[in-house]
Amino acid sequence: MILAANIAVALIALLHIWILVLEMFLWDKPAGLKAFGKPLEFARATKVLAANQGLYNGFLAAGLLWGLATGKVDVQIFFLACVLAAGIYGAATASRKILFIQAVPATIGLALVVLA
Repeated sequence: MILAANIAVALIALLHIWILVLEMFLWDKPAGLKAFGKPLEFARATKVLAANQGLYNGFLAAGLLWGLATGKVDVQIFFLACVLAAGIYGAATASRKILFIQAVPATIGLALVVLA
């Protein structure tokens, strides 16, 4: 069970690194436009905001990786809870898709970490 929990945490961290890349570097590029379904004009106007948002996703990934590297379950739980909160808030305010991209994996990760 510990292995499954560690794999889940690592995958969620990698997901947030990918979100960082999309938001910070690819926001107004074809990959970013496709991922977020935004028109180019909107992406250009909000590029700085997206980069800031990407940085926060990077902090989530860093926290998850820190928890994995140190084996501190409480750190993993804290950052998974942060991902879950961000996913719920994002689903409520921006796009329901975020519920499945962030909140569901975080819930699975939390369950695995707590049960391990």
